[in-house]
Amino acid sequence: MVSPKNKTSIEKKSQNKQSVAKKKKKKISSPKGIAHIHSTVNNTIVTITDLSGNVINWSSAGSIGYKGTKKATPYAAGIAAEAVAKACLALGVTTVDVKVNGIGRGKDAAIRSLATAGLQITSLEDVTPIPHNGCKPPKKPR
Repeated sequence: MVSPKNKTSIEKKSQNKQSVAKKKKKKISSPKGIAHIHSTVNNTIVTITDLSGNVINWSSAGSIGYKGTKKATPYAAGIAAEAVAKACLALGVTTVDVKVNGIGRGKDAAIRSLATAGLQITSLEDVTPIPHNGCKPPKKPR
């Protein structure tokens, strides 16, 4: 038999579960953003930020559902970029500057997918770090 104390605590728990509200997505005040495409050998990550650097939306080939070597394909990068572009268009972002980083195969496909999804690309910049003479080589064995 359930005592009155337990009954009220169970009712409160069920009420608390119902009162949890989902976060509302806000419209972005500026229609301009920056698309960062980070393309590695194993994955491609597409992030769209506002002009001050705050993330609006992001996706990757892995978060879309691909696993293993399929994440490294240009097709997976294109699907990830298309998903981000559609979400950002719904939030009000229409034009982006694209910054590409990395040596992966998905860079070009991600750029094309951003354009075909409806985002207007104003500039394209490669920000891959390039070493100026690199690290010191190891000593030769004696």
